[in-house]
Amino acid sequence: MPHHPIRTLSRTLASLLLGTGMLLAAVPASASEPLVIAADALPHAQILQQASKIDPSLKLKIVEFPNGVNPNELLAGGDVQANYFQHVPYLRLQEQALKQTFAVAATVHIEPLGIYSQKHQSLKDIPSGGIVSLPNNASNLSRALFLLQDNGLIRLKPEFSDPATHLAKPADIIENPRNLTIKEVDSALLPRTLPDVALAIINGNYALEAGLKPAKDALALEKVANNPYANVLVTTPQLLNDARIQQLTKVLESAELARFIQNQYEGSVIAVNPH
Repeated sequence: MPHHPIRTLSRTLASLLLGTGMLLAAVPASASEPLVIAADALPHAQILQQASKIDPSLKLKIVEFPNGVNPNELLAGGDVQANYFQHVPYLRLQEQALKQTFAVAATVHIEPLGIYSQKHQSLKDIPSGGIVSLPNNASNLSRALFLLQDNGLIRLKPEFSDPATHLAKPADIIENPRNLTIKEVDSALLPRTLPDVALAIINGNYALEAGLKPAKDALALEKVANNPYANVLVTTPQLLNDARIQQLTKVLESAELARFIQNQYEGSVIAVNPH
């Protein structure tokens, strides 16, 4: 039998979760069974838990996946029926890498990418030669470079004008007046770099998990208007019209959930369906 990386990963995750009573060996197919969904702890799993409170008839089995496990591989392998952790630019790269087609069921919230520092109170204080740690995956690396450009710290090649259509790399920097050193780091580890760098650009979910409050602690945040990085509920094309997916979509895009996001996260997470 040929080696199948998705199934190998699935067995590894199953072994990992067996000890916690969360074995994913068989995802239920019946609409009367809970929808099994992989999610980051913050804010995604918390938002899903609130969705269940808004609609008590919504049956969810939320699996908080550990670092190093790719929820898109779990979805492609049939171990979960949906995931909620990513934005569309990242999803499209994943489709190419995994040679899979996924489906966006709901567009829920934006976690503005933020620039943080433990050493400096303002971007004006950043010294020449300072180290800046950025996410190391292609979509969020580009996103971080556009954020640096928006705040006057670097300038990208002229053709990099639209973050929704252009993926920038450090090699695309044409002006770096402060001679900043770009250091690419796994997104989950970025908060740990703060003691050692001038600046760290951190994804909203990892900032929250590290105890940061993006709306308060970030020296700069992404703009929300026309932001292409809204977080989405993802499933397979075959399950897109599943009654459980449709029920969850309705709640995730509701005004009631939007109010919860506004009150709970105070601008660190922003609902895209405020109604």
